[in-house]
Amino acid sequence: MQKNVFVINTLNTHYVMGVNDDGVLQHIHWGAKMPVDEYSVFNEWEHNSNHSELDYTKEEYSVFGGTRYRAAALKCIYADGCRDSVFTFKSVTRDEGLLEITLTDSEYDVDLVLSYAYGSDHDIITRSVTVVNNGNAAITLERVFSAELNLPSRSPYKVINTNGSWGAEFLTESNELNNGTVVYESKKGIAGHTHSPFVIMHRDATEDWGDVFFAALGYGGNFKIEVNRDFCNTTRCMLGISDFDFSYTLGAGEKFTAPKVYMGYTCGFTAMSNMMNDFAVDNILPKGYAKKHLPVLYNSWEATEFDVNTRDQLALARIAADIGCELFVMDDGWFGKRNNDRAGLGDWYVNTDKFPNGLGELIDGVNSLGMDFGLWFEPEMVQQDSDLYRARPEWTYHYDSRTPSLLRHQLVLNLTRDDVREYVFDCMDSMLSKYNIRYIKWDMNRPFSEIGTDNLENGKELWYRHTMAVYDIADRLHKKYPYLQLEACASGGGRAELGAMEHFDMVWTSDNTDPLDRLYIQRGYSMLYPRKCMRAWVTDAGGSCRCSDDFRFNTSMQGSLSIGSHLLKKDKKTLQGYKEYIARYKSVRDTIQFGDLYRLANYDCDGVFITQYVSKDKSQSVLFISTAPTSLFNKQDKEFVLKGLDPNADYECRYNDNTYRHSGRFLMNKWHKVTIGGALQSRIVVLNRV
Repeated sequence: MQKNVFVINTLNTHYVMGVNDDGVLQHIHWGAKMPVDEYSVFNEWEHNSNHSELDYTKEEYSVFGGTRYRAAALKCIYADGCRDSVFTFKSVTRDEGLLEITLTDSEYDVDLVLSYAYGSDHDIITRSVTVVNNGNAAITLERVFSAELNLPSRSPYKVINTNGSWGAEFLTESNELNNGTVVYESKKGIAGHTHSPFVIMHRDATEDWGDVFFAALGYGGNFKIEVNRDFCNTTRCMLGISDFDFSYTLGAGEKFTAPKVYMGYTCGFTAMSNMMNDFAVDNILPKGYAKKHLPVLYNSWEATEFDVNTRDQLALARIAADIGCELFVMDDGWFGKRNNDRAGLGDWYVNTDKFPNGLGELIDGVNSLGMDFGLWFEPEMVQQDSDLYRARPEWTYHYDSRTPSLLRHQLVLNLTRDDVREYVFDCMDSMLSKYNIRYIKWDMNRPFSEIGTDNLENGKELWYRHTMAVYDIADRLHKKYPYLQLEACASGGGRAELGAMEHFDMVWTSDNTDPLDRLYIQRGYSMLYPRKCMRAWVTDAGGSCRCSDDFRFNTSMQGSLSIGSHLLKKDKKTLQGYKEYIARYKSVRDTIQFGDLYRLANYDCDGVFITQYVSKDKSQSVLFISTAPTSLFNKQDKEFVLKGLDPNADYECRYNDNTYRHSGRFLMNKWHKVTIGGALQSRIVVLNRV
């Protein structure tokens, strides 16, 4: 290997960098493995006065300064006002599974430490960057992205992200980037419902074929992803904290570490999704429940809304336990003077009008039925009609000269303050220490506004500091109560991303529980996020009122099954059906939550959704088939082949009241016909290895 060429060796790929004659760290290769001795640095040159050598150089991490005229990953202001940075190679350290390269701006004694964590059993590289101020004066970071990616300079790439909204999260869209820049961003204080903090770049890839480059940001605050294709046909991508209203003051002797980026290269989308799913379970999710299946949950919100009391909740709990639920969650309405959505947020004490004797009677009753108990909180919020706001109005983000905007009649608490952060922790800690609460649904129902922070010298730090405060509280709760499960909810999927998943055990993917819409939402979610973390409810709500219980359950079984229906309104026959669905889910739950996923067909291309899960030991496969809402399109038969089975084993299944037995090789090579019986039909086929 040549001097100053650094090779990261993963299961199937090489990621290669090198230092040129000017001390600039270049990107050399990302993709299939090649002989390591053949990698070398190529020194570019100034082609003419308008195109410097830096225009042609693929820098591993570009900074603002010199003759760079493109977006930079780092932009800062030094104490003397200089905004020009010059970072060159200083040193490299390599430990098992970790490569760190340090660049330095020697004039101001500031280091950039580029960190790459990797393993030999997967192809995911975890990147981050740390800015270290060794000087004797503060610097201001105006932009500090976590990673810059350089793709091979070939034909244009198609870029996949989401273009969703509340109730329509994870709707993926693909755009071919011929030239210029495409930006995906959140400016609301959380990742939000529109764009997602991930990017997938490919050139006509399919589920099974084609180069796929992808990256996901482990951060749920304001984020930004920029993908650019320049006049040299070079495609670059940068991911990190959004520079919208952001800066960070780094004092003498201080350091700042940007959020993690998880990046990889695979052949096809299926390999990408399964690799990221497994990596998240092994390396990202909180350890307490990462490798345990999540329980079947019942949430009482749609049955009772704010009208909660011990009698009615126990009546629901008895039915929930009988049909097989393992966790009972009481949602909004149990605290303060909370009778509607206009009052009470911030007052996290039990409403004694609804629960005169506290929650003990209810929790004991739920536990006696064999279920754990969970509770809803919205800890980042407060309402003007609350004891907390009347006592501490200064605890919100605000400007004295501005009238606060009320979204859902709420204001956002200033979690950058130590006293506010301790109050939020103490409220949940008090309930957890008093009652046997095993689960918290942490909600967050509005973005930030009027972002005044009297406590911060640099108010533009608030977006980052607030996000870190949420993570800190979640980590403290997990540490003190190791049995506690935390769900991240933000009006649905506003926090369904890897940043939250490092601190929360599961996410609420969307407030939209319509089973037809959820097939699209769940498909987009499954591209890069772990299936076991995806809470999926069966409810009475949703625009697709013609959907049968078969369709509703078969949709929700493709994640972590949860029930939100008004069980008191269900007849015995319906409840018996619920019981059978839940028992069936439990028999395949491990395959769904921990197995491999294959997206065999979808409505847009095939007029039918077909999704297959295969257990890691290939002993079981579960096939979900759901038809479109129109029967006219579905009069034709559909054909598909199975994937991921053991070719040398036999599998047995029942379909249309007949038992079939075939080899895995046959099932994966013979096209199988399914006859569509009409609109909004759904089936599950379970194949077990003989």
